[in-house]
Amino acid sequence: MSAATTRSRTPDRLCAEAVDLARSAAEEAAAPGVVGEHEGMVSEGDRVVTHHFACKELGYRGWRWAVTVARASRAKIVTVDEAVLLPGPDALLAPEWVPWSERLRPGDMGPGDLLPTDADDLRLEPGWTGEDEPPPNSAVSHEMADLVEAEDAELTAGPPAELPAVPARGTISAVAEELGLRRSRVLSRYGLHVAADRWEESFGPKTAMAQAAPASCVSCGFLARIGGSLGQAFGVCANEFSPADGRVVSLAYGCGGHSEAAVMPKPPRVAPPVIDETRVDPFPLRPAADSGSVSVAEDEAADLGHS
Repeated sequence: MSAATTRSRTPDRLCAEAVDLARSAAEEAAAPGVVGEHEGMVSEGDRVVTHHFACKELGYRGWRWAVTVARASRAKIVTVDEAVLLPGPDALLAPEWVPWSERLRPGDMGPGDLLPTDADDLRLEPGWTGEDEPPPNSAVSHEMADLVEAEDAELTAGPPAELPAVPARGTISAVAEELGLRRSRVLSRYGLHVAADRWEESFGPKTAMAQAAPASCVSCGFLARIGGSLGQAFGVCANEFSPADGRVVSLAYGCGGHSEAAVMPKPPRVAPPVIDETRVDPFPLRPAADSGSVSVAEDEAADLGHS
């Protein structure tokens, strides 16, 4: 390494003694009274020194003003290169910036907020593929029919309390279990109405969240359908960012986490300024010549004639 590229570890004497010059530069960049005591200096190279001053500005705990001074070769005058506010070792810094998509947490959504859903969101899949064949675990699929024929399809005798908790796969009892026919008692019409009124009051179309929603839950991909007569008016929300996550919601309910709310609203347009400061408007200081008044040139000539 050549001598020209080496950086001197010993501070230049004249630059090290220019503490008052550095303080004046820091006070000019900040304000008088917020620049604290001198906290040392660092040699940045040949005839280049950075002085550090404490910062007394509220909200900048641990920060310090860094003023870099230098002088030319064989010169005795020290000049200021720059004055900046930098964080110190114990400075209070803002947390690392996190994108809004990673910063959002369940419960943050309020009325009127929209949460766009990515096209490749892993929580969603096409709701209709065009295949008429029932799924393999359906009670009417060919696989289930073969299992029913292979096993004994006999009803279990005895009261419901003595029935096995999990019926054998492929039996009529399994089909009855899937259809909800193995319970000894079910909800009455009164019980259905009471539950429906309670759910609609909490997550129904009259809530503030639903009034500001871009669409209702009936068209949302995060809605999990429920069986029975209540399934005609209610479902279960499966969006973790929705305030109704895991709750029974009305099909007329809605929130900003709708699966199809991919288009964010346009920001409001700012009204044009009353005074346009980007152009120069001419303002004549004297009346125009065609108005019968004396022109500027004639007025100046008359002044010269009188002088």
